[in-house]
Amino acid sequence: MALKLRPLSYSLGAEVCAIDVSRKMSEHDFGDVYRAFLEHGILLFRDQHITREQHIEFSRRFGELDKHDALPRDRHPDHPEILMVTNEPKLNGAPSDSKYTGRQWHSDMSFTLVPSSGSLLRCITAPPVGGDTMFANMYMAYDALSAGMKKLIAGLHGIHMSGTRKIANSTTGIPRAEEQKRINPPVAQPVVRMHPETGRKALYIGDKVKSFDGMTEEESRPLIEYLVQHATRPEFVYRHQWQANDILVWDNRCTMHCALGDFDETQLRHMERTTVLGTPSGYVVKAA
Repeated sequence: MALKLRPLSYSLGAEVCAIDVSRKMSEHDFGDVYRAFLEHGILLFRDQHITREQHIEFSRRFGELDKHDALPRDRHPDHPEILMVTNEPKLNGAPSDSKYTGRQWHSDMSFTLVPSSGSLLRCITAPPVGGDTMFANMYMAYDALSAGMKKLIAGLHGIHMSGTRKIANSTTGIPRAEEQKRINPPVAQPVVRMHPETGRKALYIGDKVKSFDGMTEEESRPLIEYLVQHATRPEFVYRHQWQANDILVWDNRCTMHCALGDFDETQLRHMERTTVLGTPSGYVVKAA
């Protein structure tokens, strides 16, 4: 059966129509899906009524899954391959550790030595309005830079930090942030990465980058801010409006994303993510 795709935006993304991911898929048919994943950067599968086990099984078609040792507070206690992204309070009434997960521009697991190649986020419950996620095409962002800027950033390495969040007047993430500093030391990643499968260059930047290796934060900040703002120009961005039972698959090697807090936080927003391990990249920075 020929794969039926519907474009999601000008910049990136396609909806895969009429496929039930819970059913066995031949190598040939999955090959078509994977080629679409590489071409479009994001794939959307709607109306997927699946179990956690089926979510994990489908995700493994894309590669080896992360057990999320770098994010122990957020993984499911019985399924370490699943990362919880939810504002549902804990049983003791305390706020969820993952309440504000993803609310800055980033690429998943960039602060580790094995950054993610892909993520598969499943929407269990979406608020009636808002709670969207925005994605940026980092191929397009790199290609649109001037020759001079490409030359300037060619050898730079950005220092990626875990446990950093831009949530005003919130103390819910302080214990988590302190734990993240202990578990995940700063990791330097190249600002320009070549995609190992497509051979295309993409920007690898985001709000988790605090400075460039060999430069101070004060020296680095103007260029980091410019690159993030450049990469998130409207013509490079797709905004996804979640529906229950959506599965969104994205390529972290050529996209970055940001979860929006544009919803009533008394409403439940519950997502579950699997993370596909990528190729080793970067190095630990002793002092940042």
